Amino acid sequence: MIVKTSRRKLPAHYAAIVSPLVLSLLMTFIVSFISTLKSLGLQPDLPATWLTAWGLSWLMAFPTLLLVLPAVRRIVGWLCEPVAR
Repeated sequence: MIVKTSRRKLPAHYAAIVSPLVLSLLMTFIVSFISTLKSLGLQPDLPATWLTAWGLSWLMAFPTLLLVLPAVRRIVGWLCEPVAR
């Protein structure tokens, strides 16, 4: 028997904040891990060092995305045709 639970969603106007939030979390998670691993190699303290680097990089990335995303959207609008409806 499948039980479907309804999950409440945020209102649509929150997408302007949630999108850069998720993007910054995922991007900094991956990029900081790769750069920390390349810099230190596999060491016992890699997870702690990486999480510190991740936190710092996310603190910079999220506000930066909030500031530059409107300009990025305009540039993409100049470069790409609009979606056909």
